[in-house]
Amino acid sequence: MTERLWAPWRLEYIQSVDEQPGCFLCNAAASDDDEAQLVVHRGERAFVLLNKFPYASGHLLVAPLEHGLNFGDLDDATALEIHRLGAAGLRALHDVYSPEGFNLGWNIGRIAGAGVPEHGHLHIVPRWGGDTNFMPVLADVRVMPEHLKESRRKLAAAWPG
Repeated sequence: MTERLWAPWRLEYIQSVDEQPGCFLCNAAASDDDEAQLVVHRGERAFVLLNKFPYASGHLLVAPLEHGLNFGDLDDATALEIHRLGAAGLRALHDVYSPEGFNLGWNIGRIAGAGVPEHGHLHIVPRWGGDTNFMPVLADVRVMPEHLKESRRKLAAAWPG
């Protein structure tokens, strides 16, 4: 039996993203207000933030600080830092939420679901048995049990030192 993760609400986001002023990743990287921007951790070449349109609680994005970089454009140092931050994100998510698994991936290009195709980023989505239910499928509603700012606070506090 093949299982599928359906996310019909993403189409509305993808279609409206061009109406947003500037690049949300660049805006978050340039901001001094990590809480407002949902930034969990900053590195030298990349940073980690919560997805404002998450598939699940704790859905993280790891992005290079530099705009215009995508997976194939990364230099070795930036690629290494993104993946090290991703590994640290897995540890923080495990410590805070105890997920049973994770999905990690890059959406490259608008057709592949990238909301910001010109600024690549790694998605880290924690998963639990039964974490998708009838709400998104029948009612186009996602049930998020925790406010994003509380998730950000917990993950920032649990970030591996």
